[in-house]
Amino acid sequence: MQKIKDFLKTRSRRIVMSLAGVIICAVSVGVFKLAALGVDPFQSLMSGLDALIPVPFGTLYVIVNVILLVFSLIADRHNIGLATFINLFLLGYITQFTYDTLHRLIPNPSMVVRVICLIIGIVVICFGSALYMTADLGVSTYDAVAIVMSSKWKWGKFKYIRICTDLVCVAAGCILFVAAKNPVSQIPTIAGIGTIITAFFMGPLIDLFNRKIAQPMLKRKRG
Repeated sequence: MQKIKDFLKTRSRRIVMSLAGVIICAVSVGVFKLAALGVDPFQSLMSGLDALIPVPFGTLYVIVNVILLVFSLIADRHNIGLATFINLFLLGYITQFTYDTLHRLIPNPSMVVRVICLIIGIVVICFGSALYMTADLGVSTYDAVAIVMSSKWKWGKFKYIRICTDLVCVAAGCILFVAAKNPVSQIPTIAGIGTIITAFFMGPLIDLFNRKIAQPMLKRKRG
């Protein structure tokens, strides 16, 4: 019990940053969904797998994340921590609540509103990601892949590695979606303009927020 108290006392700032980061990311995904201009790269992959594999989406999502979790535990378990499990248990529920609330308030958003939501969603999700990554109490299983490749394996800077992993997810998702005998014309539903923008800009934006906001925030009072 004392160890838990000591952990909470010494890591309070990091815990708050992790929790806030995950909540912010979850809210941003809800905003992203309202935009309906393509999902983020990882969800593109999941949509392709869901179209091809006859397994309930919830179960499939768990399976894929467990595989990524095992990868992280083998490659660099330092990336797995409190934020990883906060992400697993909270993100889905908060995202759904955010989307349902926004959908009730704006049932038929115009294209202008959708574009604004897309921009807000991209910026906010990058800010949230920067917070919980910098807190260093674990990251999502997908985020851990790019971190391992950049920090552990030294394949390049995180922002460029993240662009590559995002592009691989989008390409794989589209291929799997078509392989499941869906018409090519439906690809924009899983890989639209929003997907393309996030694939190229999430890595650099997360890196920017890390350097300019999250890291200085943590250094003000180390916890």
